[in-house]
Amino acid sequence: MGENLTIGALARRTGCKVQTIRYYEQIGVMPRPRRTEGAQRRYAESDLRRLGFIRHARELGFGLDAIRALLRMADQPEQSCEDADAIAREHLAEIESRLKRLRALKREMERMIAECRGGRVGDCRVIEVLAAHEHDLCLDGDHGA
Repeated sequence: MGENLTIGALARRTGCKVQTIRYYEQIGVMPRPRRTEGAQRRYAESDLRRLGFIRHARELGFGLDAIRALLRMADQPEQSCEDADAIAREHLAEIESRLKRLRALKREMERMIAECRGGRVGDCRVIEVLAAHEHDLCLDGDHGA
């Protein structure tokens, strides 16, 4: 295939929007492609693989800074993977923290719904708990944002 993929073809093959590809070029996670005489972008198979890496990392929830660092590491296959492991471990810790908050939110929602008797809005437990801005009616206190 060589260096002959248009931005539309790259978008179709990766499931990534054209606008997102341009954004990745602007912020430097995708290299600027070569251009035809008519100024159309042309991408190589290496760009397809790189964009696939980025998409997969995004699907796993990695942020762009982490992806940028991981891409630099991927370009140096002889280096130690210690830094990549550290990035993955940090991301896993963030996921575990989010899961803990989500479990607390789930318990709170279940409790609010269970305590709502379906009467008038003025007596609604859901409305009452949401109106308690200091979280004093919540099971887990400040369950974070």
